[in-house]
Amino acid sequence: MEHWKRTIERANSCFAEGELVDAREHYLQALALAQVLFERWNNADEAVAACVVSHHNLADLHLRLNQPEESVEYLCAIHQRLLQTMQNPRLTPALREAALRQSSKTYVELLNFISEHGEYPRSDLLLKSTVAQSSHALSTGNGHYSGAH
Repeated sequence: MEHWKRTIERANSCFAEGELVDAREHYLQALALAQVLFERWNNADEAVAACVVSHHNLADLHLRLNQPEESVEYLCAIHQRLLQTMQNPRLTPALREAALRQSSKTYVELLNFISEHGEYPRSDLLLKSTVAQSSHALSTGNGHYSGAH
């Protein structure tokens, strides 16, 4: 966790100073660390938060570079990852519950992006699939989606 934090702090510093190429490299390193350690982190909430922060920082960076298509890809990727984590019975309940808690934040971020920048094919597909899965879960009584958003 400490290595991830230091990497994010370096990236944030570069971002603030307008050194966007360096910021991107550090954000990508932080994302790689968060993904590799996702299921191994001692604290499930920290693991999920690190993944979310890494994705959202990259999304913000690409918006600053006027690359909304890249930005929405990162927003969709993390939201989809959390939805998959919530459904994966092989993962610990703590990790699945942390993903559920964070999924409301990633959903709101995605909706905010769409309201400001419009829809993109991936965001449209992800949101339609989320609605369909939620409807199916509710109609079959398998409500692990109910209340997620």
